[in-house]
Amino acid sequence: MHLHTSYEIGGPAQLYALPSSQAEIIRLLLFALEHNVPWMVVGKGSNLLVSDDGILGLVISTDAYAKLTKDENYISAFCGVSLKELCDFAQENGLSGLEFASGIPGSVGGAVFMNAGAYGGEIKDVLYCSKALHPVAESLTSANPVLHIKAEEHDFGYRSSAFQSKGWFHLSSVFKLEYADPDAIKAKMEDLHEQRWSKQPMDCPSGGSTFKRPEGYFAGKLIQDCGLRGYSIGGAQVSEKHCGFIINKGGATAKDVSDLIKHIQDTVLERFGVELHTEIRKVGRW
Repeated sequence: MHLHTSYEIGGPAQLYALPSSQAEIIRLLLFALEHNVPWMVVGKGSNLLVSDDGILGLVISTDAYAKLTKDENYISAFCGVSLKELCDFAQENGLSGLEFASGIPGSVGGAVFMNAGAYGGEIKDVLYCSKALHPVAESLTSANPVLHIKAEEHDFGYRSSAFQSKGWFHLSSVFKLEYADPDAIKAKMEDLHEQRWSKQPMDCPSGGSTFKRPEGYFAGKLIQDCGLRGYSIGGAQVSEKHCGFIINKGGATAKDVSDLIKHIQDTVLERFGVELHTEIRKVGRW
């Protein structure tokens, strides 16, 4: 799984599938349900910390389920489309609203699942509707297995959505955007790109922002004020550039990252009485 995560960390998956159609996804889910096989979905792997011992069961990659279409100021994107591809497609077609997401290293499916956001924007701000599967046999084998989910039915919160609470399998989403000058959109995307590269460790493998923002605080500032800038355990290190990121400085194991997360959480709690919760999801055989 180190080949399929932005951390470049993780042991082998017991089963790994790359479906390219809705029918194949349904067949895989039915197989897992029928044989009582644990399963999980992976997009670009940008928010995952996979165990060194790998993953028991079936990993369904969405990389091959990636299609983009446009209808006036609406863009439909399958779950496997990268956010970069989506944002570039919108820019080329003179559609504004997704600029904030242009540097987020994830897929459309992961972005909707997490209500991804940056620079004052979130997926909920531009999402119009989605399609999903409810992974139970009765639903998957019905005449109409696809759920049509309106914007308000996504139950979006800070890095949360109904896809997490209800366990739906995200298939695709439609985004409602506004017409704008393509050159102005590109300029804004480039400005945010420069800001991101100047402030974040984009040149090192990481899982993105490690911690959720605690109410009333900034995680990176708390970590910095604890004197943990550059602190390392094995190959995992608190980024020198932005303390809210834990990077793989070379040869890091999942245990290194996990131990460093725990040390940061304990230190911040002891020093400031603030609990840090991770954006990173630990998966696999822990």
